[in-house]
Amino acid sequence: MNREEALSLIKEHVKNENSIKHMLATEAIMRSMSKHFNEDVEIWSLAGLLHDLDMEMGDYKEHPEAHGLETVRILKEKGVSDKILNGILAHNEATGKTRDTLMEKCIYAVDPLTGFITAIALVYPSKKLADVKVKSITKRLKELRFASGANREAMKSIEEVGLEFHQFAEIGLKAMQEISDDLGL
Repeated sequence: MNREEALSLIKEHVKNENSIKHMLATEAIMRSMSKHFNEDVEIWSLAGLLHDLDMEMGDYKEHPEAHGLETVRILKEKGVSDKILNGILAHNEATGKTRDTLMEKCIYAVDPLTGFITAIALVYPSKKLADVKVKSITKRLKELRFASGANREAMKSIEEVGLEFHQFAEIGLKAMQEISDDLGL
């Protein structure tokens, strides 16, 4: 599957504009992470882009363990690689999929980072990613009342792959800044 086919699937299954922006941000950060670790850019990017394809297909507040399963079913029918499918399952710890590979560990940490960085941008008067600094991200991580729904443990789990949080925040912020027009930020 290529990016255009993935975007077509997203347009078919995801209607919420903010959800699509989250998926684009996840793609961008996963692309940057793959480059940082010298991994397969296409596989990592597609895993990030497609990870929430089924987010509007079920009641995941009641059944969080099901999130990702429909995405995997749809993508398996399209011949998508197991690496991508496993990454999608691993981004949601409720599925029970252990995070075994570098990509699986990264997507788990990247998923909440996108919303966290967006929340920081939105508190600035400009509401622009260009004004966000890495220092703000690391500072806000310690403020448990700020973006309280953001899974800080998941974001900090990036340290398991040998990346310090401030490095991760820098990679993530730069990736999102590169697509700020697409994100409306």
